Amino acid sequence: MSSSLPLTESAGIFLASGSELAKAKGVILGAPLDVTGSFRPGSRFAPSAVRTASSALEEHSIYLAKDLRDISFHDAGDLIFPAGEINSSLDIISTGVSRCLEMGKKPFLIGGEHTVTFGAVKGCLDLYKEITVIFIDAHADLRLSYLGTAHSHAAVAYLLKQLDGITLYQFGIRSADKEEMTMLTEGNASLFTVLNPLKKLLPTLKNSLLYITLDIDVVDPAFAPGVSTPEPGGITSVEVLEIFSLLQDFKEQIIGFDLVEICPPYDHSQITSVLGAKIMREALLSLL
Repeated sequence: MSSSLPLTESAGIFLASGSELAKAKGVILGAPLDVTGSFRPGSRFAPSAVRTASSALEEHSIYLAKDLRDISFHDAGDLIFPAGEINSSLDIISTGVSRCLEMGKKPFLIGGEHTVTFGAVKGCLDLYKEITVIFIDAHADLRLSYLGTAHSHAAVAYLLKQLDGITLYQFGIRSADKEEMTMLTEGNASLFTVLNPLKKLLPTLKNSLLYITLDIDVVDPAFAPGVSTPEPGGITSVEVLEIFSLLQDFKEQIIGFDLVEICPPYDHSQITSVLGAKIMREALLSLL
């Protein structure tokens, strides 16, 4: 197998990123996939917006008492996708993630629409037979297809459940149609909240490999207005940041992370991009 990443292009550098891929324990990959968005287009601009916003932050996290300058990670730039080609783009994401893992490096993806996660998890399955996906999102994303497209941001949870070896737990759901509600598995889906049900679940997963996906729209639009599909009634920015204090105790089991659905054209004053950058900082510090 090749040890090189797929072609990427520079879209800025995330705060305190090291310059040497070979020495890095973690790799940031931008995944500017924006093909199936059904309400607000523009998530393709999120990776560069999050990188730009990261310069507003301190390298040090008071929450975790850790500093980005003390860990080893590399920003590899944005994956290059063929315009409008969802399946080819998902294959590129899969390849990027699997090659990171082959090199012994943990992937941190910045999307892009939530379909990014399907490609990333498929890449993880190239190396691991069984993975538990922690899926944090305002929406159930359990449609069999959406607007005539099977590989859609609105179907990504359904697609993940069809993969052999995947166990899916969903958190923060506050929007689903009637058919999706019938597909939510009791014990595997938590409505409205994230922190307390996640706190109860994680100790039961000590023997599992974990992949974490966080759709920014789980946060209430009051705190994260620049999203592709806003949904009122969400969690606060404080609660979303507290998630990482829980996750750090399980970092050896966590094989990958993604942040998706920031939509910069609707993000006045960079409110959501700054939150996204802070989420990425906490993810890097808690999982590496």
